[in-house]
Amino acid sequence: MQLANYYRALLAQLPSLAVEADRVQVLHSASAFRQRLLELIAAAQTRICLVALYLQDDEAGREVLTALYQAKQANPALDVRLYVDFHRAQRGLIGHQGQGGNHLMYREFAERYPHPIAIHGVPVKGREILGVLHLKGFVFDDVVLYSGASLNDIYLHRQDRYRFDRYHQITDAGLADSMIDYVDRLFANNPAVPLLNQADIPRARQLRHAIRQFKQQMRRTQYRYPARPRQPGQVAITPLAGLGKLGNRLNRTIRHLLRGTRETLFICTPYFNLPKPLAKDIRSLLRKGVEVTLVIGDKTANDFYIPPEEAFRTIGGLPYLYETNLRRFARANQTFIYQGKLNIMLWRHERNSYHLKGLFVDDDLAMITGNNLNPRAWGLDLENGLLLQDPERLLRERFEAEKANILEHCRRLEHFSEIEELADYPEPVQKLLRRVSRTRANVLLKRLL
Repeated sequence: MQLANYYRALLAQLPSLAVEADRVQVLHSASAFRQRLLELIAAAQTRICLVALYLQDDEAGREVLTALYQAKQANPALDVRLYVDFHRAQRGLIGHQGQGGNHLMYREFAERYPHPIAIHGVPVKGREILGVLHLKGFVFDDVVLYSGASLNDIYLHRQDRYRFDRYHQITDAGLADSMIDYVDRLFANNPAVPLLNQADIPRARQLRHAIRQFKQQMRRTQYRYPARPRQPGQVAITPLAGLGKLGNRLNRTIRHLLRGTRETLFICTPYFNLPKPLAKDIRSLLRKGVEVTLVIGDKTANDFYIPPEEAFRTIGGLPYLYETNLRRFARANQTFIYQGKLNIMLWRHERNSYHLKGLFVDDDLAMITGNNLNPRAWGLDLENGLLLQDPERLLRERFEAEKANILEHCRRLEHFSEIEELADYPEPVQKLLRRVSRTRANVLLKRLL
């Protein structure tokens, strides 16, 4: 308990914004998120800034982009900016050969409307596999809409399937200003961050020197804001960013959260591949008697899952690789599962997929983030998150309702043997995983996935 108090004291020392508790709202579905997104675009008066991994060329992506352009045409003074990953925007979906990049749609829209909006590509590294833009957060005037979701049909439940995520709306001018200030200082007018809705987009090779300098800027840059002490009826919110393993304030704060847990820890992650420091912290908490709940997507709820009746592609091996990690972890910690101290909850709902991430500590601390809590997020991608400190438990009912919503389609794992093993997998998956294990490629894959 003494150690937990020490790490809680470190969290309490972080500069924060004091936000009225009633201005923190939780949405519970992809369709509600889409509706709120479109409402906020239509209502914005002065500024819109969207930061996402991608905005896809599909019905939902076109719906959002149309709404942004219509808002700009109706109010030419409206500052509308969109930042997406530079590499991701210029290729099609994995497994969809011949599909053009989303930048082609951006260019098409730019030619259609007289009043332009700025769509920028952010190259975190020289190659996509080495790191992507994984910052989250949309700003509409003084409203922040935060989710791990990107912008396409499945994330916005535009068709018959959805990808489940977390969705939060925080109305606070200070928080909105700090998020705008961050992208202004880091992305705006940066030679490494070109426009994507222009005819000639520079290649990554041409930007090599600028990207090298940009990477150092990203490692150093943090959110700035005038700290405001929390008053009764308020919660303290600290926005954090991080890139790389060294000096990463977001990573450090996540570890402080885990180490500051006194009774209960609730973690959501879509891909079970914990960084070694987090796995170590969780084992330590279990030995101390802390109740740990891990909410993970069933392999069939993974983005890359391919049903056995469909043609297998190499990318379809990923869900099985993650499940192998989970089975190994569950087996090593079966005693804690028996004791009720470790709750491994597997999410599965029809043909939908799972993309939740974030943490709840006891009932007074929370992290809202797009960080997948895996080695890639821990060391390669540019990530951010919002730390919420709520000593008066003003958000407890809202967060309990959110957790209940998350757990609605979950089942608790009672024994590690309930998870399939290699011999149970389709033959193409078995061959792939044996080859990966034989070549020791799994060590590298764990860092990149």
